[in-house]
Amino acid sequence: MSMLSFRALLLLCVASGINGLVLTTSCERSTVPTITGGVGELLRVHRWSRRCGRLLMDSDERNPGRVVGTDLRILEYPDPRLRASNTDVTSFKDYKLKKLVKEMFKVMYASGGVGLAAPQVGINQRLMVFNPTGDSTEASSEVVLCNPEITEVSEPTEVEVEGCLSFPGFTADVRRHSAIKVRYQNMKGKWLEETLVDWEARIFQHEYDHLTSTLYIDRLDASERARVQENLVELTDKFGPGGAP
Repeated sequence: MSMLSFRALLLLCVASGINGLVLTTSCERSTVPTITGGVGELLRVHRWSRRCGRLLMDSDERNPGRVVGTDLRILEYPDPRLRASNTDVTSFKDYKLKKLVKEMFKVMYASGGVGLAAPQVGINQRLMVFNPTGDSTEASSEVVLCNPEITEVSEPTEVEVEGCLSFPGFTADVRRHSAIKVRYQNMKGKWLEETLVDWEARIFQHEYDHLTSTLYIDRLDASERARVQENLVELTDKFGPGGAP
């Protein structure tokens, strides 16, 4: 959230019939044009309904600890590396990037998640991966994004439940944009543009926040923040001195 949890999607499906996934991302801090036309056509809810049916059978997200085949570990709040600044990916087509991406997917699947940002495993680079199906056998659905940017956002926003591996033990309601346009570099360094809606838009916005040193608790309104405050205190106590709230 950061991986989005399957429990979060389950709650979403039950509560709203997979009505789209959504809110306010770091793009609000800069001048980003708004998508004003055709949003209704973009919200192809039936695509996400079919995916939801598969995801309901999966387990909740979890911090897997040590994962065979990688030294990467999920960082938990308030580890200061989650708040550190992140540098651009500058080396493409090399073994190190391919190895890192492969291991990030390995950790993501072991965690029962659908997305993972490099800062969550202690790599402070602007790199994120996701697979909206959450299924390791559906490699064709895997997406790797280097140096991503949000270029446009929809006016419609929705509040839905999100969870994050860096915040184990609870979920919270988060508002996000229903549709976004993004640009990013692939593993060959080529710039690409995409329009994402609903579930994929929410995954992207959640992971993108990690690349801007933003955590999903920063998106909570006052009532939600108060509701999860006890959980945050517990995580802070568990981490000990040196945390970065």
